[in-house]
Amino acid sequence: MGSFVHGRHSSEWITISVDEYESMKATIETLSNPEAMGKIFQGEKELAEGKGKSLDQVKKDLGI
Repeated sequence: MGSFVHGRHSSEWITISVDEYESMKATIETLSNPEAMGKIFQGEKELAEGKGKSLDQVKKDLGI
């Protein structure tokens, strides 16, 4: 994460960059999406079972 500026007023607050804020919103959106999370968990399971491909193999398959 980026640098934070902390302050105190009537409540605590921090300042973050717009990019960091947008990234956090996207992460929350993904974590809140059951379909997306199911696909992520399925992919992790397949990798653990040795069903994944290396980046080099994917590049070779795509002719890159």
